Amino acid sequence: MMSNNQQVNLYESPFPMRGNLAKREPAWVAQWQQQQRYHKLREKAAGRPKFILHDGPPYANGDIHIGHAVNKILKDIIIRSKTLAGFDAPYVPGWDCHGLPIEVMVEKLHGKDMPDAKFRELCREYAAEQIARQKKDFIRLGVIGDWDKPYLTMDYRTEADTVRTLGEIYKAGYLYRGEKPVQYCLNCASSLAEAEVEYKDKVSHAIDVMYPAQDSAALAKAFGLNQDISAAFVVIWTTTPWTLPASQAVSAGADIVYQLIDTPKGKLVLAKDLAEAALARYGFAESPVLAETTGAKLENLLFSHPFLKRDIPVLNGEHVTTDAGTGLVHTAPAHGLEDYFVCLKYGITLHNPVDAQGRYFPSVERVGGLSVWEANPVIIDWLAENQVLLSNAKIEHSYAHCWRHKTPLIYRATPQWFIGMDKAGVAGKTLRNTALKAVDDTEFFPAWGRARLQAMIEDRPDWVVSRQRYWGTPMTFFAHKETGELHPDSADLLEKVAQKIEQKGINAWFELDKAELLSPEDCEQYDKLPDTMDVWFDSGSTHFSVLKQREELAWPADLYLEGSDQHRGWFQSSMLTGCATLGRAPYKQLLTHGFVVDQNGRKMSKSIGNVVAPQEVYNEFGADILRLWTAATDYSGELAISKEILKRVTESYRRIRNTLSFLFANLTDFSPIEHAVPQADMVEMDRYALVLARKLQEKVAGEHYPRYAFHLAVKDIVHFCSEDLGAFYLDVLKDRLYTTKADGHARRSAQTALYHITRSLVLLLSPILCFTAEEAWELIGGGEEDSVLYHTLHDFPSMPAASEMELLNKWTAVREARAVVNAAIEPLRADKTIGSSLQAEVVLTAPEPYFAALEALGEELRFVLLVSQVSLQEGSELTAQVSPSHAEKCPRCWHYVADIGQNADYPELCGRCADNLGGQGEQRDYA
Repeated sequence: MMSNNQQVNLYESPFPMRGNLAKREPAWVAQWQQQQRYHKLREKAAGRPKFILHDGPPYANGDIHIGHAVNKILKDIIIRSKTLAGFDAPYVPGWDCHGLPIEVMVEKLHGKDMPDAKFRELCREYAAEQIARQKKDFIRLGVIGDWDKPYLTMDYRTEADTVRTLGEIYKAGYLYRGEKPVQYCLNCASSLAEAEVEYKDKVSHAIDVMYPAQDSAALAKAFGLNQDISAAFVVIWTTTPWTLPASQAVSAGADIVYQLIDTPKGKLVLAKDLAEAALARYGFAESPVLAETTGAKLENLLFSHPFLKRDIPVLNGEHVTTDAGTGLVHTAPAHGLEDYFVCLKYGITLHNPVDAQGRYFPSVERVGGLSVWEANPVIIDWLAENQVLLSNAKIEHSYAHCWRHKTPLIYRATPQWFIGMDKAGVAGKTLRNTALKAVDDTEFFPAWGRARLQAMIEDRPDWVVSRQRYWGTPMTFFAHKETGELHPDSADLLEKVAQKIEQKGINAWFELDKAELLSPEDCEQYDKLPDTMDVWFDSGSTHFSVLKQREELAWPADLYLEGSDQHRGWFQSSMLTGCATLGRAPYKQLLTHGFVVDQNGRKMSKSIGNVVAPQEVYNEFGADILRLWTAATDYSGELAISKEILKRVTESYRRIRNTLSFLFANLTDFSPIEHAVPQADMVEMDRYALVLARKLQEKVAGEHYPRYAFHLAVKDIVHFCSEDLGAFYLDVLKDRLYTTKADGHARRSAQTALYHITRSLVLLLSPILCFTAEEAWELIGGGEEDSVLYHTLHDFPSMPAASEMELLNKWTAVREARAVVNAAIEPLRADKTIGSSLQAEVVLTAPEPYFAALEALGEELRFVLLVSQVSLQEGSELTAQVSPSHAEKCPRCWHYVADIGQNADYPELCGRCADNLGGQGEQRDYA
């Protein structure tokens, strides 16, 4: 038993191993808010280069889910990492506040029977309540930002600037009015944007229908026949029988080969590639082929509608394929976009028989007053009565659904306002071409995002920007009552309305008496447009209404970051408004993250019971664990989460935290001002450790963080803590820290290295583990009022590159030799021949260059190998022979040595310990 004056330099760590994050984090959040750290950071960062991450606004409805948490945490990690790198990186969070979901909730809570102005007031109040709830959770996650002044799409100024953005697009020549089929939700009673459409399986009637030929001779000629071919038909296949009352043509592929086939039902025209399958459906498998021709020869031939008195011409359309059906497509321009375009090409006027509620107009024969879904069986019976129905089967197929109501959509022609993708604006450029150029100019993370967005821009139809809602930014135009043309002074009128909205919000438009802005004559001829704007236009315009209007921000943004669904949504709407108004995308980089799934790859679902709520995670584990999971997961694909996965993340966190706890324990009596050892005078292994720490900082902060590769940063940091520090440097260092003279050079050199390592490590961790880093910084920085946020990357002592390389080569060889010795010791420890490795004596054989590196350490080699005696000899292979020591064990340093008891003042201790306690202290040069 050692006396008190023989104790080792062992201190209790001021940084506890147990974080108790769930209990302690809320107090830290309150402290940060009270200290207004975000605003202090803006003052400290003033004048630095800007980095702008523009927040894609979550929708102000419902509590945040795990996907929201991932999104905001990734943004926060980036903001913090850019701040650490020396940027001024303000973060202004935002919310999307208009739109149908809020209308639906307000109707549920308050009913529908109220004045429109009151309804909009209740929508605004509801959105504000939701924002307050979501904001509280985001702040709890440690996300730093201007939470006192977030941007809201329902702010009066933002609403006014959204109107101004529409005005700029109008002036650029991209806005037009048209009646064109759009994806339409019967429950919403409104057209939907591309991003509001999702695809799910649906069971539909798949029918084959015959259209009778009006001129058999013309049809025979098209097939190169001279014979009579009476009772001839083209056959279409469709999964939407309800669209047949709107059928105005049949489309054929110009290059597709068609056959004329003699069957018991008449002579049928079918695509050659699909004929066999089609005839099998009809039960006519042995029917002879009379002739073949191409779709180009069928163009403009006339057929008759299967149950209405209507001429049906054959058109050539590029959209026709031989993937399924008959190779002939029934064409209803009111109910299909491709149908619309092919009919437009042939000058066929659109006929729409379906009203805004999805019911046929009363004038439509037989199905008048029925909904489109009710009409399906009626139409099928009608076809059967007319003996033109060849087959009827039910199939399951992917079909467009409303993302809110989860109900099937229809394509329906409605008068709407569009932003034209292929309409040449006043500058003579199409929006599509400008947007595709913008895609080329954007950097994508991950890289596959480029092809995804490019394909969507290439294929997207014109943007339907009008909606028939109450709670939305209005389209503040005056349109002619008869022609629908906009007022010739629309640009000036729009700005006057925007100024009113800036003062009173959107009600300023809805309550506006047009006589305030129009002459009496114009009041007779023009009406206010009743439409509101697509909510994607609201959020897609925030680069103008937010980035260009707030002094601390800048346009264009450096980065937009959202989930992979936003290639269809916010990424695209922002790009189009940016290209239409300012000729480029409002961002330089796009980062896409995947969706969160459970450990089995399944989507989160209440019915399955696999939902992991962020509130549950931070209440049980702490927000830093959720942040570490987010950072450690490769966000480019799906992010898997479960309690088991979070427990594994907690183990990684413990490894990091235990490392910090050890570092702080050994810095308890160290002052960098009073005790730091100059690098040139440091023990060699300490200088080597500094090189490793600096290289980690360069890799994490210089490579991984700028490329947003946070999972690689976490991997390297954890590896550094467990391998470079835990398994080597700190393992070797314990002897020097605990047993050498407390204020001697050997220990102060080690503490100097630990100080640099600790400071760098805490700063590197701060973007990810913001709570833990702040807790640690209070011990190493300037106390409670200081923050890790206020500091940039640690500045390591400089070292010549040649010296660095020499150190790395030497100590890499030493570590490899140490691994060989450890492997040789392990069997003896396993069979209890020895206890700790210090009981071992080693004969180490080493070839060059190992021998030179090991020999240079001299007597200090045993400290690196953690053995009590080592004999080094040169040989052809790196090998180790281990035997137990027969010397006595020093109770203080635990080394087995021969000189115990030789110092009268310390009769129980070895000579080294006696010198460290009562003498000059031992000299260490290498380890």
